[in-house]
Amino acid sequence: MAQMRIGELAKATMTTARALRHYEQAGLISSERAPNGYRVYDERAVVRVRNIRCLLVAGLTLDDVRVFAPCLDGNVAAATPSATGLRVAMERLAVLDERIAAQTEARDRLAASLRQVAGDPVRPTV
Repeated sequence: MAQMRIGELAKATMTTARALRHYEQAGLISSERAPNGYRVYDERAVVRVRNIRCLLVAGLTLDDVRVFAPCLDGNVAAATPSATGLRVAMERLAVLDERIAAQTEARDRLAASLRQVAGDPVRPTV
């Protein structure tokens, strides 16, 4: 099976070598060391990294992604989610909803303060 160095994997997955090292440190991908000390990855790492990126873009954290480790080598988007995967995703959604609500409240308080101080009708944008 073909192997690739970290720069090649980064290019193939449109990510950075730094991100790949971070995923490796988190235990989500693995590499071997070539005789010259360079990291080398199996070509299957491309699918794995793309799946990790997909889950991160969806709003999950690296800790959340660990739950999906058994299916990172396949088509994560098309796979039937496990009960644990669903629970983790729903918990992350609840955290994001809480953060959005807190930010909306802070924005509304700031807008109200500006209206009061400036006498200018600053309206919240939606």
